[in-house]
Amino acid sequence: MSFNHLGLSEKVLAAVAATGYTAPTPIQDQAIPHVLARRDVLGIAQTGTGKTAAFVLPMLTLLEKGRARARMPRTLILEPTRELAAQVKEQFDKYGAGQKLNVALLIGGVSFGDQDVKLTRGVDVLIATPGRLLDHTERGGLLLTGVELLVIDEADRMLDMGFIPDIERICKLVPFTRQTLFFTATMPTEIRRITETFLHNPVKIEVSRPASTAVTVTQSQVVAGREPHQKRDMLRRLLRGAVDLKNAIIFCNRKRDVALLTRSLQRHGFSVGALHGDMDQTARMAALDQFRKGELPLLVASDVAARGLDIPEVSHVFNFDVPHHPDDYVHRIGRTGRAGRLGTAVTLVTSADAKAVAAIEKLIGKEIPRDSIADAPVEADAAGEEDAAPARRSRSRKSSAEPRPAREQKAEPRANREERRPRRERSDNNRRDREAPRPENQEIDDNAAVAALPPSIGRIPAPRPQRQRDLEPADHSHLPAFLLRPIRARG
Repeated sequence: MSFNHLGLSEKVLAAVAATGYTAPTPIQDQAIPHVLARRDVLGIAQTGTGKTAAFVLPMLTLLEKGRARARMPRTLILEPTRELAAQVKEQFDKYGAGQKLNVALLIGGVSFGDQDVKLTRGVDVLIATPGRLLDHTERGGLLLTGVELLVIDEADRMLDMGFIPDIERICKLVPFTRQTLFFTATMPTEIRRITETFLHNPVKIEVSRPASTAVTVTQSQVVAGREPHQKRDMLRRLLRGAVDLKNAIIFCNRKRDVALLTRSLQRHGFSVGALHGDMDQTARMAALDQFRKGELPLLVASDVAARGLDIPEVSHVFNFDVPHHPDDYVHRIGRTGRAGRLGTAVTLVTSADAKAVAAIEKLIGKEIPRDSIADAPVEADAAGEEDAAPARRSRSRKSSAEPRPAREQKAEPRANREERRPRRERSDNNRRDREAPRPENQEIDDNAAVAALPPSIGRIPAPRPQRQRDLEPADHSHLPAFLLRPIRARG
């Protein structure tokens, strides 16, 4: 089986032969004839099956006729990440070297001015991420009314990243009569709804069971401690003891963990780079190029590198964190074992990952073998304070749990202890002393006792001596006569 029977042009066949490929993959063999026949295609295939060439090669053949107009691209390819968009452009540069096609890339991290210049010259193939594409359309510098062919790649990844509303807006901006190629690895409910809405009588091509893993990848899981420094220690032991490790991608769930793990490995002497969404475009592409060229044998990445990146001959994939979504596991380990090569995928699991691992095993239809590693003392982590903090916290928790020895009570004078008692307690004691019952045989002079008590404490008030003016009759001569009349009660 060769590419000759698929209907590709002579120029494209020559470019394919120059790259060394002699036989198409199953999805290329089934999809290319339908694309050349102008049919809508729904391609369901796992990563690493060659689906990028399944739409690049027929597009190059179709674009040999026609001419691009300013700000009106002839074809549009949507990718979820900058790296995937740049990778597709490399495919056009490789297979379309003998054709004079204008290929433009609209991604974040590049100035709008440079992109506007390319759009003004006219574009045959526009490769873009949804956000940057809509930015250009809203600015008025891009018209999608001339798009003849629309490609939506990694649709399930678009769903995970929240791009489905943007995809719906873009599909309404392109002509209704365009040809649509839709590629995905899984078919969740939302993706099925999109295909039913925007594809017209598509040809469904499914070359493998959705979310299946390649048989060329050896999978295993290793139990590690729950503390981050324990997991980092286990990862270092796995890296040092791995057999035939040429290069490896290490996946983390969070961007913060990518940066922390990269620093830790660097301080332990590993040559490693990082790749995550918060890095600027220049740094991301530089790290990816160094890894591809072999200058960096290890690459710590978030899920931004999990889907579609064509990095040849990746020997190992390590899941430092178990992915939250089972589909991401399939895409992560799909970075190794590509094009028939053998690969190894190792996942570090803790007691908290039981449900996530069970969901992954249910999705792929088989159990992930557990690999036991002999217990060894945990070595000191060179990540510094970040690794020492958990140990300090555990020691503090341990010390707080131990009972404290009782303090020795020193005897002190009674007078001092009396002074240290609260004032309210002393007043309560005085009140109890006053209210205590008196002995029956004791004769007490009440008047003398009351006179001896302070006025604020005694219960019987002391008689107030009458003043002289209080004993004399009052003189009312100065008052008016009507005030001196007696008040008669009303009958």
